[in-house]
Amino acid sequence: MTAPEPEPVVLREDRLDFAPTADRVSFSRRRTARLVREWGYPGLAGDAALLVSELATNALLHGVVRGRLLRVRLALTATTLRVAVSDPWGERLPVLREATSEECYGRGLLIVAEIADRWGVEPRTVGKTVFAELALHRGPDAPMGPRELRAGPPHARAAETPTPR
Repeated sequence: MTAPEPEPVVLREDRLDFAPTADRVSFSRRRTARLVREWGYPGLAGDAALLVSELATNALLHGVVRGRLLRVRLALTATTLRVAVSDPWGERLPVLREATSEECYGRGLLIVAEIADRWGVEPRTVGKTVFAELALHRGPDAPMGPRELRAGPPHARAAETPTPR
């Protein structure tokens, strides 16, 4: 039996708990961009901010329980920037789907799946955490977007092939 891989060492971390309101989502987006730049990754600031915006908006629309907070957590390791949004509603799992051209909503996870190198859902004692990870090894010639099978919920996984943007 092989030992489980050790958790990566978190070099930088930020956590923000907030009331589920639209203004807190935009605040979280701006805060994320600022922190990622301060942590030395200005090239990832826009993608990280967009991931926070999409995940926090999904939590706001689909994961709110009256009187409970949402949480945005950023964690930087030697190889990855992880963006995670936790909400108190664990029964509602995100589903990757194609929105029709007439629909105003339904593209958030498609955006996350396109930008993130990996994304998925983790259960919590109360609620769930939806996360997206960006690899730090991106250089000017590195392809953007998915480079491996993502860890989305089994019912949400589709046949995925790496496609440069």
